Amino acid sequence: MSEDDDAWFAPKKYGYGAGLPIAREGWAVLSGYLLVLGLCGLLVGWDAAIGGATAFAIFLAATIALIAISARKIRGGWRWRWGDEE
Repeated sequence: MSEDDDAWFAPKKYGYGAGLPIAREGWAVLSGYLLVLGLCGLLVGWDAAIGGATAFAIFLAATIALIAISARKIRGGWRWRWGDEE
């Protein structure tokens, strides 16, 4: 693969999914996701009764968004990998 293929994430060696970010945009997406997770934790700590359900909904939406973005921006496409060199 070329270095200028517009990928934000490297593929995992085995299985589905993305590895670590390889571009500035990928690091920004991952940092934003971790920030949202931290804010969800604060929301649960602030009001566990209402905040728990709200925090879970936000967590779920953020996780779905992270998976969708990484699936579109992974080097070599989102597919099963067996560890073979490409």
